[in-house]
Amino acid sequence: MFQKLKNLYQSVFFHPNFYRIWAVIILILFLGYWFPVLFIIGKFLFTAFVTVSLIDFVYLWKGGQLKVERILPEKLSNGDHNPVQILLEHTYRYPLQLNLIDELPEQFQKRDFELQFNMRASQTAKTYYLRPVKRGVYRFGKLHVFMASPLRLAMRRQSFEQPKHVKVYPSFIQMRKYELIALANKSHLGVKKIRRLGHTMEFEHIKEYNKGDDYRTINWKATAKHNKLMVNQYQDEKSQNIYSVIDMGRVMKLPFNRMTLLDYAINSTLAIANIAIKKKDKPGLITFEKKVESFLKPDSNRKHLHQIFEHLYAQQTRFNETDFEHLYKFVRNNVPTRSLLMLYTNFEHINSLKRQLPFLKKLAKKHLLVVIIFENTELNQIIRKKAQERNSLYHKIIAEDFAWQKRMMIKELRLHNIQSILTAPEHLTTASINKYLQLKAKGLI
Repeated sequence: MFQKLKNLYQSVFFHPNFYRIWAVIILILFLGYWFPVLFIIGKFLFTAFVTVSLIDFVYLWKGGQLKVERILPEKLSNGDHNPVQILLEHTYRYPLQLNLIDELPEQFQKRDFELQFNMRASQTAKTYYLRPVKRGVYRFGKLHVFMASPLRLAMRRQSFEQPKHVKVYPSFIQMRKYELIALANKSHLGVKKIRRLGHTMEFEHIKEYNKGDDYRTINWKATAKHNKLMVNQYQDEKSQNIYSVIDMGRVMKLPFNRMTLLDYAINSTLAIANIAIKKKDKPGLITFEKKVESFLKPDSNRKHLHQIFEHLYAQQTRFNETDFEHLYKFVRNNVPTRSLLMLYTNFEHINSLKRQLPFLKKLAKKHLLVVIIFENTELNQIIRKKAQERNSLYHKIIAEDFAWQKRMMIKELRLHNIQSILTAPEHLTTASINKYLQLKAKGLI
């Protein structure tokens, strides 16, 4: 009995309208000290207010039931907006005003999350979106609902126990978004159209000439034999090794739009691996810090993509200083055939690049190396902003120097015949896919 009374007490709340009306009645009773007629009106309003409030309480507790259920995806996609659906059903005869509070995982750091809406039908669904920025396990807690009747006097709180653990994986939404690129080199979602150059593809078969075929592929011997134009049909070279090499050191800890450079690189790696398999290439994975933390040999099997997916999810780092010499020795001993190495790293100063340049040059001698570094988009904002005072002018000069350093790094890499990409973090996946398709079209891999 005591527990029931305690639960009832904890579930009782008052709508702001209750306090507003109560304040007006008190004011009328107070003025009744000088104007007796207002005192009589005040007593009548007080009695009516108490009666209506009690009726409102009774209806909220006895007039029906409310059911609430949270529908979560099996897994969440890192860096993307993931839908979360709330299903609500009630048996009340009148519409309800609902304030819904969801106990979100601590990783979101949202203490003021609330949905407010009127529920007219007996059943409805509400959807909101969450954007996680870290991989890992996210724990959802209770659902709290504050409901009020059309009278807007009393409020009843109900809590629904719906704890659930959901894993946040690398961006599979982004992976699917770019999946069509694997089918044809067409302009799609910001990815450049790539023109195939020369005949750097494998011979497939001879077919009859059709309008639009490249006349340079005409097979004159077959034409003479069949007495009609015949052309050679080519297909992309297959089974090339594509390694994503991810620097997990402290230079990848910088956050942009609340996500670290490391997580941007991991999302891009997953998209590249998916497209490589679609293109019949074999993606592999290397992550390194002071030493090589993980190594997945390349494979074109579809199940291999799931291995990469789970492997990327489990990557943990202490953001220590990276050792490029160790990376070079590992690649030399474990990657015997010529491969495409997509190296995700970052340098903030050209001297930092020059310290690692000897090892990058050694990697580029045996493999096709693409060094991917990041633009500091926050510095770009400072550069574009007009300086109004001396301090802002100093900041702008320093920002321009850092931007100049990035451009010099790209020139230094090109000077040593090392492929490179300089991109904003949010454009990383598009830039990486463009580079992969470009190199493949040119027959460099």
